[in-house]
Amino acid sequence: MTAAEVLPVLAFYLFSGVAVTSGLMVVVARNPVRSVLWLILAFFSAAGLFVLLGAEFLAMLLLIVYVGAVMVLFLFVVMMLDVDFAELRQGMSEYLPLGATIGLVLLVQILFGVGAWFASESAPTLRVQPAPSDVQNTAALGNVLYDDYAYLFQASGLILLVAMIGAIVLTLREREGVKKQSIVGQMHRTREESIAVVDVKPGQGIN
Repeated sequence: MTAAEVLPVLAFYLFSGVAVTSGLMVVVARNPVRSVLWLILAFFSAAGLFVLLGAEFLAMLLLIVYVGAVMVLFLFVVMMLDVDFAELRQGMSEYLPLGATIGLVLLVQILFGVGAWFASESAPTLRVQPAPSDVQNTAALGNVLYDDYAYLFQASGLILLVAMIGAIVLTLREREGVKKQSIVGQMHRTREESIAVVDVKPGQGIN
């Protein structure tokens, strides 16, 4: 094998090994800040795998959206919230048998899937075929999303919108004695309601 054939293979095993190891460390690490940092490393490794597959747009999208926005938000939330993680881990032993059972079932399913997997006879031919040079990755992805699966793409966006609204409604709590800003009330108030003229006599204060 030549160097041009060996380097992509070595890069694949390197990125995949780092991704699996960092994903395991996300679960194993006790410090939540370190878990977020391991997850960022896993995203970088996944972006490297996307580059090896020729999907540069997905690699940059993964880095910009997840690493640049979502992971930074997670990191700030974890660092700013005063969460007692030792107290949260106290009940871990109670749910350990159930979690281990679910993990074992998922592992068996993955093994069955890998055992039943087989490559198509036309796969080597399709893999060797060069991609059309006049169509870029971004244009091809846009054609698939907005032409072939336009309705499914819009439906997924609607599902995410409903999920976001549901999360806001479920976490909204009404508490008494808390001052809230009313934008509508501020816009419709008059001068008489905003300003109060008080006649203070000499030697007296304002109660």
